[in-house]
Amino acid sequence: MNKLILLFLAVALFIGIPAPKATAQASVTAQAFAEVIAVITATETSQLNFGRFSPEEQGGQIHLSPQGVLNATGTLALSNGSHHQASFYITGQTDATFSITLPPGPAILTNIASAKTMTVSAWESEPPAGIGTGVLGGGSLAVNIGATLTVGSMNDNPVGLYAGTYSITFAYN
Repeated sequence: MNKLILLFLAVALFIGIPAPKATAQASVTAQAFAEVIAVITATETSQLNFGRFSPEEQGGQIHLSPQGVLNATGTLALSNGSHHQASFYITGQTDATFSITLPPGPAILTNIASAKTMTVSAWESEPPAGIGTGVLGGGSLAVNIGATLTVGSMNDNPVGLYAGTYSITFAYN
């Protein structure tokens, strides 16, 4: 039987029956996908407001937490005026995560009448700032912002309304 197989192979080679060919490549048709999601938006629902106070002889600092708790140090005398942490309503793709970037430095509040200034620094947020700290459960989330206001003496910061701006960034991861 082995002789018969060898004879067949010899005849096949002699008359030129082609041997099966192996290939070194393959082609395939594949699919690609993309999904457009809702734009992330931020709306200020409450402005950062340190309330009313008197700096007295030396001034000091007012810390307003993201939860709305107000504390003063130094010679500051707090008044009964209202105060409030900043609040932002964030909307976008349901269950998407996003980053919160607080101001990298202080914001300047300027007295409208005298041009004297105070600084706002030590920014903090709830949820905390960072990459992927916010989650849009149900497509929305409230973010609260607190900070510390540094106030000089009555000579440095005379009576009047002080105002300024700051920037916060909310972005998908």
